[in-house]
Amino acid sequence: MIRLEHVSKLYPARAERDAAMLKALDDVSLHVNPGEWLAVMGPSGSGKSTLVNLIGCLDQPSSGAIWLDGENVAELPPSELTRVRAEKIGFVFQQFHLIPYLTAIENVMLAQYFHSMTDEQEARQALERVGLADRANHLPSQLSGGEQQRVCIARALINDPKIILADEPTGNLDAQNEEIVLRLLRELHDAGRTIVMVTHDPVMARLADRMIELHHGRLSHEQIFSLNDQEQFDELLEEIWVTEEHGELAEVGRLDDHGALPVPIAVEKMVELGLLTMQKHGPKSHGHKRVINPCHDAIRQQQHVLPEDGEFIVQFTQRGREMAESIIRRHRLAERLFTQSFQMQNQEEIEEQACKFEHILSPEATEKICTFLNHPRACPHGAPIPMGACCRAARLLGHDAVEENVRQ
Repeated sequence: MIRLEHVSKLYPARAERDAAMLKALDDVSLHVNPGEWLAVMGPSGSGKSTLVNLIGCLDQPSSGAIWLDGENVAELPPSELTRVRAEKIGFVFQQFHLIPYLTAIENVMLAQYFHSMTDEQEARQALERVGLADRANHLPSQLSGGEQQRVCIARALINDPKIILADEPTGNLDAQNEEIVLRLLRELHDAGRTIVMVTHDPVMARLADRMIELHHGRLSHEQIFSLNDQEQFDELLEEIWVTEEHGELAEVGRLDDHGALPVPIAVEKMVELGLLTMQKHGPKSHGHKRVINPCHDAIRQQQHVLPEDGEFIVQFTQRGREMAESIIRRHRLAERLFTQSFQMQNQEEIEEQACKFEHILSPEATEKICTFLNHPRACPHGAPIPMGACCRAARLLGHDAVEENVRQ
């Protein structure tokens, strides 16, 4: 979808004709797949906005090639660049760039005008999609910052672009409106659009599929987030399992924050992956007891959770329960291994190592450890260890030692 080949962009350091040149981008090569969400990070002046401007055909490179949807836009004249912007790209900026004397719907329709068409009904549908149907006839000055940014997103979507370029899209928003905008971006990503987003916020970057860092105009670092997200999902699955063991409902707002993604967004991703179901908490309130997770409380302080009911209740799907059971089994077997076989005494070290093992043990290694430990029933804290295939096979064979150990 997007491919940069040895792209550089030079600007004069000063206004004088013979002034030295500064490299805003320096020999950058980059490939963004169709439907991918790429986050771009880096310090001020590193070239982030220059990169977005070049991809968005708002500027042209000093050297190199930029391919958008199979077309080398670095070679196109200005009139053709306007066409590419209108047909293929939607822009969402930190500064909203709304025309102050036009209403919300007129600002959205303005983007249609540059596409040689106007359709008020489509513009209203775009505003409805971002939750602003009732604000269509308001001027920008009558809208909050979050509402203005949502108008910008509606404007970006009106021509059904394949690419969304977002430059610090939540930089001027409060936490509530930031979450609304992030959910809209996630919906666009889920619908298959390619997103390139500049951000200084590492939490926002974690919503993307991949993150790159720029320093002095050059690519300095790249990170793919799927593995890190999986570790956070594992932690949440374990937390929900322990919550249910204590007879409590697992509620968003009462679950610990285990990673960079906010818990509500992590849970939504897990619902999409078929690991959890989520339903709104009913109006009837109920009491709560503190759930102690000895596996984690030994190595980190309890995070702040709501004293009252959470907004949503989450439950395992069959797939999610099987995955959680496997994680719990690996962790608690690792605890037994470190205390029983390695004679480790430091509780914090035991839990830290067990947390690592729960993410890396293969099914085969887990079964071997369980057999070596003679199929223990409980972890050192007394919490039950789910049975594995090796335990069931041993019991069927009538191993007295196994039966005795299971009863202990």
